[in-house]
Amino acid sequence: MSSGITVTEDTSGRQMLAPGPIRDEHLRRGLRLEALSIGWNVVEAVIAIGAGWLAGSIALVGFGLDSVIETIAGVALYRRLGAELGGVDEETAESHERRALAIVGGTFFLLAAYILFEAGTTLWLREPPQESVLGMALASVSLVVMPLLAIMKKRTGDALGSRALVADANETFVCVYLSATLLLGLGLNALVGWWWADPVAALLMVPFVLREGREAWEESRETDAT
Repeated sequence: MSSGITVTEDTSGRQMLAPGPIRDEHLRRGLRLEALSIGWNVVEAVIAIGAGWLAGSIALVGFGLDSVIETIAGVALYRRLGAELGGVDEETAESHERRALAIVGGTFFLLAAYILFEAGTTLWLREPPQESVLGMALASVSLVVMPLLAIMKKRTGDALGSRALVADANETFVCVYLSATLLLGLGLNALVGWWWADPVAALLMVPFVLREGREAWEESRETDAT
């Protein structure tokens, strides 16, 4: 585990993690951020998938599926932070950190697959973005909410020394980028007819997404082997 954790022993002699006041506050902040992230992504998924289905927009439906992927990662992080705050033993806390890191790594791979499929299908079929006022409004709000969440999660992850939380913050940054490409694609298609701008911009993110997923997965395996 990272430094700064106080280790005590219970009546059976088993080592327990006893967060100090500062670390305890970081854990609580992390839980609040993950709860907010989960709530927002659930709402985002419902609205995006619904609006996408009504407008016949594959991009919007895919945007909603991305929110589902992020919800999975958020639940994993919430359980990991809650376990440590609950005073689990050191071995169990490390196990939760490894598991959360592996799950977040897996969701990065799912996200990369989604981008490749979505962008590839759009380019192959030459499908321009479908107009959806609700979808554009959702993407616009996401561009305000998600950067703040990502920055706060990264700061909290750095303070806790939690690679899993930092990886989750990076995944939130990817959501910000996808929101921007969705608006960019809709805007450029409406103004100059560049229907391909959205999928091409999204494809440029794939190397970063794969790298983050590989690093998270490899680190979870390395931690497991130590």
